[in-house]
Amino acid sequence: MSKSNVLSNQPYRGTQDFFPEEMRIRRFIFDTWRSVCEAFGYEEYQTPLLEEANLYRAKSGDEVGGKELFTLTDLKGRELAIRPEMTPSVTRMVSRKINELPKPVRLFNISNFMRQERPQRGRNREFWQLNFDVFGTDAVSADLEILLMAISIMQRLGAPEGSFKVYLNSRKLLNAFVDRILGSDSDQKSDFVRILDKYEKMDPAEFEKTMTESFALESASIHEISQWMSGNFEASQSWLNDQAGYQEVTQLLSMLKELGYEQIAEFRAGLVRGFDYYDGMIFEVFDTNPENSRSLFGGGRYNGLASLFGVNNFPAVGCAPGDETLALFIKTWNIEIGMAETTVLYIPQLTESVSEALTSARVLRSKGLSVVSGLEKETISQALSTANKRNYRWVLLIGEDEIVNKVYTIKNLETGEQQECPSLEDVFEMIQSSSEASE
Repeated sequence: MSKSNVLSNQPYRGTQDFFPEEMRIRRFIFDTWRSVCEAFGYEEYQTPLLEEANLYRAKSGDEVGGKELFTLTDLKGRELAIRPEMTPSVTRMVSRKINELPKPVRLFNISNFMRQERPQRGRNREFWQLNFDVFGTDAVSADLEILLMAISIMQRLGAPEGSFKVYLNSRKLLNAFVDRILGSDSDQKSDFVRILDKYEKMDPAEFEKTMTESFALESASIHEISQWMSGNFEASQSWLNDQAGYQEVTQLLSMLKELGYEQIAEFRAGLVRGFDYYDGMIFEVFDTNPENSRSLFGGGRYNGLASLFGVNNFPAVGCAPGDETLALFIKTWNIEIGMAETTVLYIPQLTESVSEALTSARVLRSKGLSVVSGLEKETISQALSTANKRNYRWVLLIGEDEIVNKVYTIKNLETGEQQECPSLEDVFEMIQSSSEASE
């Protein structure tokens, strides 16, 4: 085959192959997500990988709902998109049955998503994400539950004390502040909020220039914005105290304090969250490690999204952790992955006949053991070498002598102990008792 016809064995830029070693950390993250959601009584759902592109263009913002969309056209000329996020999709799904479902509706999903963005540290074009949401209640306790689940995920991942913070804000408060600066009748609010979302990545001179040229703001207003974004409320404290959004945030912080999370959670006025559908409490979980100082994930309340689908709006609040940032968090903090190891038994093919080995494997699998069968004939020394390379703990030897004497030779590769068993039931009990003793 000519070189021009040879296909690349590399994955598409911004996507990854996960060999078993790399997959273990993802499985640890996914298992943690699932266990937390199930512990809080959430039920799993799924939506299609493809949706109509307009679903995301409507409220996902200019980036996620625009230039980052992977789109295609079907045979009937309809523009479709690979899902870049889950919130519009799950809201669409729930809107179909919101009047039938018992409230509140607690749902979770673990899926992969695609965004056409520049790959960088902690960001890929394909990523996996957990979404957990509560629909049908506007109670502050629902917001609190989402926050508690986010904290629980971090704790179950093994986050060291002081390794993360939860920053809270409110889009109600942010919108009120925007009105204070631009005026309630301004048609530049969305553009202004997008600039605020990039505040920490801009140097002061660049920010001031943008505020002056794009919004015709004077230096006094720009100074107030900078003070606000940096958490200095000296000029606006009395106004701040009167805002409903701020009162909601302080109520949540008070509840978190009562539950012992005072050192974890705090108000951050500069927190924006880029999606246009947020309309209440918003939050982000931040890594405090200087080597990885970044937002890990976030969420918030979105009570006004359902009307896109021709139904009355219903309350909703949720959160969406991703695998890439959490994998970085685990590596940066050197967190040991506490996954339960599967006890694997290896049964090599030692004779010309494979029926005895395969029958034994079938019986032991039916009892719940993980059994790997040899696919090619081996000597005993080759079989033990294979098992050691694969880190299998047990080897069951069924050679000509064992078949004649109707016994099974079981070897523990961790201890080196070896003995004969008269039945497969005895083999099973030996492995079980050894596993229980080591727990």
